[in-house]
Amino acid sequence: MRKIVHIDMDAFYASVEQRDDPALRGRPVVVAWKGARSVVCAASYEARAFGIRSAMPALRAERLCPRAVFVAPDFARYKAVSMQVRAILERHAEAIEPLSLDEAYLDATHAHSGLANATEVARAIRASIREELGLTASAGVAPNKFVAKIASDHRKPDGLTVVPPERVLSFLTPLPVARLPGVGEVMAERLARLAIHRVGELRAVPTPLLVHRFGAFGLRLAELARGIDDSPVRPSRLRQSLSAEDTFAEDHYLEELGPAIVRLAERVWTQSQREPRKPRAVLLKLKTAEFLTLTRSLRPEPMPESASSLAAVALALRERVDLPPRTRYRLVGVGLAQFEDPGTAQPPLFAAP
Repeated sequence: MRKIVHIDMDAFYASVEQRDDPALRGRPVVVAWKGARSVVCAASYEARAFGIRSAMPALRAERLCPRAVFVAPDFARYKAVSMQVRAILERHAEAIEPLSLDEAYLDATHAHSGLANATEVARAIRASIREELGLTASAGVAPNKFVAKIASDHRKPDGLTVVPPERVLSFLTPLPVARLPGVGEVMAERLARLAIHRVGELRAVPTPLLVHRFGAFGLRLAELARGIDDSPVRPSRLRQSLSAEDTFAEDHYLEELGPAIVRLAERVWTQSQREPRKPRAVLLKLKTAEFLTLTRSLRPEPMPESASSLAAVALALRERVDLPPRTRYRLVGVGLAQFEDPGTAQPPLFAAP
């Protein structure tokens, strides 16, 4: 039986801003660039009271709360604080799986900090984050990852929820099915058409019927409804891609994106010089004025060896875009992907044709 802890920093970006600038404390803080194309990166709990949420257009956030304080994001600072949090987690467990800058799983089954159980580990971590970093974190403790993650959100902010094995089913039963991983808006609507709104109602449906209706995901739904999740904590997953993107103040035609692509290629190339592994693919990402997102990729031989050669490949990928010529684009991105260790590259026999 595993003992999993999920740590989730409370309103992380906004909380860092409020910690570092006392004038922001107690005020509705929105971490975002102001402008017609900007979206909210984070919102303090004071801002959330007005209905402001992450990924919301910044203009809408401004309408919801005209007195909100907008702060431009400082990701370098947030990453530095995230590393401090990580150092605290490492005092208690070796198996740590970061999900983002502000949340992570720990396998506390055999915690090496000498504490009696996973609950004590969670309490110690939260206390250290508060005392050493001046921030708060919520935590969930459970026998598996998905229940621990749901539990960490149960008493936010600054909460701790423990779900022992014997309480997993009673904890899940009243929850909306949308709280289960993989159940998005579309799936929730499909389940609602079957009069399934709560996890308890989902559990009552025979597994063969769920599999008949939803295929392999039906089996996954049946397992989740019963609190079953055998996925282990996977320490420090390696990045699979590296990218940079720009959202324009005004939409542009495809042939007008060249200067932006060159700038982005330079940024990505600079970042890639700190990555010891080698990429095998170049990406071009586009988003139209109608919010249609498309990605084009290429595995060139040889791979680019400079910012200019990376830009050349990205520029050439525009030829693979088959939308009408007068399509306008609001966002462009350039990336490198399919990273691999130099020592584990495939031999020529298995190289792409």
